[in-house]
Amino acid sequence: MRVDGRDVAISGDVLLPLTRRTNDIVRLSLATLVLVIVVTSSLITRNDWVGLEKSVSMIVGVLTPTQSNLVYLGYGVAILALPFVILIGLIGARQWKLFAAYVAAGFLAVISLSITGNGIAAPRWHFDLSERLSTTLSQFLDDPRWIAMLAAVLTVSGPWLPGRWRRWWWTLLLAFVPIHLVVSAVVPARSLLGLSVGWFVGALTVWVVGTPALEVPLDGTVRALARRGFLVTSMTVVRPAGSGPLELAAADDAGSRMVLEMYGPNQRSGGALRQFWRWLILRDAETAPLQASMRRAVEHRALMTIAVCDLGVSNTTTMAVAALERGWTLYAHTPPLGDPIGSSSDEALVTSVWGSLAVLHRHQIAHGDLRFKEMTVDSGKVLFGGFGNSEYGATDEQLQSDIAALLVTTSDRFSPETAVRAAVDTLGKETVLTASRRLTRAAVPARIRKSVNDPKAVMAAARDEVKRQTGADEIKTETITRFTRKQVIQLVLLVALVYVAYPFISTVPTFFSELRNANWWWALLGLAVSALTYVGAAAALWACAAGLVSFRNLVIMQFANTFAATTTPAGVGGLALSTRFLQKGGLGALRATAAVALQQAVQVITHVTLLILFSVAAGATADLSHFVPSTTLLYLIGGVALGILGTFLLVPKARRWLGTALRPRLQEVGSELLDLMREPKRLAIIVLGCATTTLGMALVLWASISAFGGDTTFVTVTIVTMVGGTLASAAPTPGGVGAVEAALIGGLAAFGVPAAVGVPAVLLYRVLTCWLPVFAGWPIMRWLTAREMI
Repeated sequence: MRVDGRDVAISGDVLLPLTRRTNDIVRLSLATLVLVIVVTSSLITRNDWVGLEKSVSMIVGVLTPTQSNLVYLGYGVAILALPFVILIGLIGARQWKLFAAYVAAGFLAVISLSITGNGIAAPRWHFDLSERLSTTLSQFLDDPRWIAMLAAVLTVSGPWLPGRWRRWWWTLLLAFVPIHLVVSAVVPARSLLGLSVGWFVGALTVWVVGTPALEVPLDGTVRALARRGFLVTSMTVVRPAGSGPLELAAADDAGSRMVLEMYGPNQRSGGALRQFWRWLILRDAETAPLQASMRRAVEHRALMTIAVCDLGVSNTTTMAVAALERGWTLYAHTPPLGDPIGSSSDEALVTSVWGSLAVLHRHQIAHGDLRFKEMTVDSGKVLFGGFGNSEYGATDEQLQSDIAALLVTTSDRFSPETAVRAAVDTLGKETVLTASRRLTRAAVPARIRKSVNDPKAVMAAARDEVKRQTGADEIKTETITRFTRKQVIQLVLLVALVYVAYPFISTVPTFFSELRNANWWWALLGLAVSALTYVGAAAALWACAAGLVSFRNLVIMQFANTFAATTTPAGVGGLALSTRFLQKGGLGALRATAAVALQQAVQVITHVTLLILFSVAAGATADLSHFVPSTTLLYLIGGVALGILGTFLLVPKARRWLGTALRPRLQEVGSELLDLMREPKRLAIIVLGCATTTLGMALVLWASISAFGGDTTFVTVTIVTMVGGTLASAAPTPGGVGAVEAALIGGLAAFGVPAAVGVPAVLLYRVLTCWLPVFAGWPIMRWLTAREMI
């Protein structure tokens, strides 16, 4: 390459590869959104748009018929010639690889709008000039397929063409809207659809093909360095462009060397989106100011390098920053001073690393990227590089994040004991202890976690070592995100509550009209019994936990448990909440899980036993054939069960899961039950608690039926409650909403309870046992969360 009369040798490939950049994804997203808006507005508000267009056309349509024809004729010729002009421009630019994408985009745009209910309708474009020329051209102006083809090929060709051409051609294409209004015609709705479809097809084609290679302005780079007194004689590609900058090694006649980092115009888009996402999820004190401009980001890195270089802990020196042609930005600096740390595990380096970090922190500078690849060693002193994430005047939170990140990297390279000891000796116990609260996945940046082998284990080991060396009893996790995990879970539960409550809300008017004739004393009895079931459930769980948690708090937790179980499918939220409560109460994770599993096992055994007893008692006075499935259904259930059993026996992975995951849990629960048999008092409390829950629900339903004047036996109601509840428990809806009501109403009808009594009785039963506890459970769960009980 010859620049200003000097020959510069270039070695290596400097072209950017084809890639799907963030700009392509954003363009496709916007095109999809526009297409949805156009289709929706055409379907919903088309009549209003037509009236508005006619009104606007009457106001701006000031041309005479002759003038309108001339305007229409001139614009029609331009629209007809536009695709051929684009093609000639591509040929002139020698973009031979573009033809396939060009043809594909145009074909897909035309074919997508040619599909009809009777098949594909081919375009009927013709160039018969025997009639008026304006009539011939109108077939292209008003045909959405031609507009779609133009939009598609222009979108595909845009990245390859000069920006001025692209802007003029888009202006010409979009001008069909005002042109139609000026000539007193309504804009065809299908033309707008064609425009949006063409843009979408073009954006999709660009995303599939990739953004083209861009010409690198090496001549501008040579001139920018010459202004700094560095006359380049040769440049060698060290790292090709891609996810990072194009890196070159430059040399002059005197043998001096320089590292050149060149950032393309599209490379910052992904970084800007990542910055925005980090700012969105983290608090303001945790994030640096947004740098959406490539030029500003490179300038920030260069200035931070200058500041750290003055402190004597930078391994590079900034030489030049320049804005080049075609949106490129140059950052030139000296080669890194010293030797790379590499895989060295010399423990003497630990003290030097922490000492260099202390220099930065004394001057309120946060590095932000403390990986060993960004460090070198010169005469026993560790120097830093890579200041793209650094901050001058950093907040305390950013300084603490630095310490946590270096604890992770040094603990992985050396040992947690060595790393923490060096950190404490350099920065002090309190500083390290405070920073160790950030040894979490959310606080430690992803680039730091990816640089170590097992980040979770490393962070846990470092945290334990900090506790040992500082004498701390516990290290409380720092909350750094705008939305904590608990807040997200509570939001999801609240949305689920609204979802499951909707069927109930829709029946409220009818239900309240029936309440006028209800006997409120029976309703109050049902409410009291419903509250008693929570005491029974708490007693059962308290006994399963061997009385190691507060019984009072367990009773309170049962209301929050109802909220969590109702708003999650299959009641898994309630089981998780119970386990979490026991853990916070002092039980280990394994012991808490075993206690909840034991309670569920006894609950199932008690439920089945009571169902058998009451079925026998009801058999003499009631017809239970309503609840017996048909023979076909029994055969189907048996076949499915045998199929599942065969699958687990024949598939090795499923068989291993049975042996390694399920079998130990079953053995654990079985051993717990055997141990429980040796403690009659504890067993009696658990069984009575579980029986109180089951029979209490039946008693509430019986009281609800009595409140509306119903007359049925308690045995019958118990059968309906247990059988109906069991069948509805398989429903995928949270809390069994809909399934429980249907099962109970159907069961009562099968035993002769009229619908006028059964429907409001079941609704009252659900209010007393489900909805009142659910609405009380939300504030109770927040209260338990605030006191760190869950």
